[in-house]
Amino acid sequence: MRGIAYPACIPSLFGILVALFLLGGCAGMSVEEQREAEYFYKMGVSYLNEGNIQMAYVQLQKALQVDPDSLEVLNSLGLVYLQLEDFDSAERLFLKAVSRDRLFSDAYNNLGATYMRKRQWSKAVESLRGALANPLYQTPEKAFYNLGTSFYRLGQYAQAADALKDSIKRSSSSPLAYYRLALVYNRMGRYGDASAVMVQAIEMDPVYRGDRKKFVDDIRQSLLTAKGDDETDARDYLEIMQY
Repeated sequence: MRGIAYPACIPSLFGILVALFLLGGCAGMSVEEQREAEYFYKMGVSYLNEGNIQMAYVQLQKALQVDPDSLEVLNSLGLVYLQLEDFDSAERLFLKAVSRDRLFSDAYNNLGATYMRKRQWSKAVESLRGALANPLYQTPEKAFYNLGTSFYRLGQYAQAADALKDSIKRSSSSPLAYYRLALVYNRMGRYGDASAVMVQAIEMDPVYRGDRKKFVDDIRQSLLTAKGDDETDARDYLEIMQY
């Protein structure tokens, strides 16, 4: 399982769908133990995909007890902790996973996402670069999006734009990187580009399908509860919509 949720209206992390992988099995485990760990792992992933976080937690803890060295279980349980906003526990599990496999790009991406939630942007950049160091990483658009967002929060707008454009090159049908790139261009003073990219994002977003009024209405509604970076982003979106 490799992935992370994002707000539908004001995305900050690239959403990752939880995929199911076969467990390798630890040396010394009996066939019965391997089957038991596999069962608990599959149940945990299934519950996590359904949004049943507590049952996912229970099943993945059982899997970890049987196979404490499973990278996939460590990564999946880390995602559960991330959903529970227990960021220190999530960080610990992701660090354990990448320390055992330096090419585990999904765990690096998830570690970067954890640092983003903790607002530790420089650590996020380091982890996300770790994800992208693997040329066989199958979904680099996720790490590029998160990398672009981290650079954006650091005020490094040129690097943010480059990372987001790399994300778009690899997943041109997702509106997430377009929304973020519009914010970057706005901060760079490239107001025409910000407006053009925003229009693209709203047109390709299945929630809006080009309905700018609905987008603006949703952003205004989000301001009733948004705080911190989300509030700033929302106000910047509304500013861009006036260009």
